[in-house]
Amino acid sequence: MKDIIKSIKGTREFYPEAMALRNFIYEKVRASSQRFGYQEWDAPFIESMELYAAKSGEELVKKQSFVFEDRSGDLVTLRPELTPSLARMVAARQGELTYPVRWWSFGPFWRYEQPQKGRSREFFQWNIDMLGVDSPEADAELIAVAATFLRSIGLDSQQATIFVNDRRLMDSQFDVLNIEKSKRLEVSNLIDRRSKMKPEAWDEYALEIGLSKNQLEALKGILDNFDLWQKNDQLVRLFAALEALGVREYVKFDPNVVRGLLYYTGTVFEAYEMSGSLRRAILGGGRYDNLLADVGGQPLPGVGFAMGDVVIGIILQEKGLLPEFIPSPAPVLVTVFDDSLLLKSYALAAELRRGGIDAAVYPDAAKLPKQFKFADKMKMRVAATIGTDEAEKGLVAVKNLSNGNQQVVPQAEALKVIRGILESPGT
Repeated sequence: MKDIIKSIKGTREFYPEAMALRNFIYEKVRASSQRFGYQEWDAPFIESMELYAAKSGEELVKKQSFVFEDRSGDLVTLRPELTPSLARMVAARQGELTYPVRWWSFGPFWRYEQPQKGRSREFFQWNIDMLGVDSPEADAELIAVAATFLRSIGLDSQQATIFVNDRRLMDSQFDVLNIEKSKRLEVSNLIDRRSKMKPEAWDEYALEIGLSKNQLEALKGILDNFDLWQKNDQLVRLFAALEALGVREYVKFDPNVVRGLLYYTGTVFEAYEMSGSLRRAILGGGRYDNLLADVGGQPLPGVGFAMGDVVIGIILQEKGLLPEFIPSPAPVLVTVFDDSLLLKSYALAAELRRGGIDAAVYPDAAKLPKQFKFADKMKMRVAATIGTDEAEKGLVAVKNLSNGNQQVVPQAEALKVIRGILESPGT
């Protein structure tokens, strides 16, 4: 066998089983988004590098993007994220849109990262945002969308948790600790690394960046205080709204969540699955200001989150939360008894399709046991056959593949009989 050309490192091949998983995630994303009134949209898959230079971090622009020169000499990239495109498209029609804007999207993205479990260079991502409203209740709605999605895929509040914090609360605590504004980015990075380092090494790192021992001990007290949210009016309103939205059990306050150091300005949140093989966020987001400033628009408040399909796909597979994979989308196989009856089989299949039943025709006049075996492997539920005797009398042999029962019926009744089998529970 000749060597088969390999796929590009970090890309993904969607065989039917993998495609079924991707579609399952998309369908749940779509249902959760639309349940709250969000509109589906999308942006170009290829963008100018100029779009990302203003808003995205240097690492994303210079190290993680798939950048190439097009035939006109311009630098373009496969999109690594969606927010800059969102900003440009909203800014272009800012005065025409109806606010609040509620938009969601699910599409492909590319980042030049080191492939590993839960991370690839090519992935699909759910992005969902509300623009034009600056309130804790709006933030709560986005968190509720996330919780609704988790619930819809079968993860209860013991299996998945959304951890919430507020950058404004943390800034107020930095004020109490007398941490200089010039050091707050470093301190936020320190907090972000706490769960990834041994306690002794973390303490040493804190002192290296300039915290005093008293500040370090006080910071630990803040990060271990899971009732701290009660001192923040924004978070008090947020949790009240989450209670009213019926998702409070999914959400916990955690002062260690400080994502998006240069991006988010208020509420921040991350969702984790609590018992699987991955300790990587399922989704994350928060409140941001001045979305449009870097692309020429007027300031516009927003809140949103993003979720890649790789981590959640692994979780669904590990927990057995995927529906049974049915290889054939057509539940009915119309067999071909012999070459002379091929067109009658085609006509029967067409009649079933006109009646709203998906049907596939076997491609040639193979022996019937072979055709039935094919139908079984494809998990089809009904086989319909027009043999020589049936053709002469205007009949169809309808076989229930779940229990092996077969009945011969007039062709005019075949649609009704087959529909009855497909609608019967347990068949």
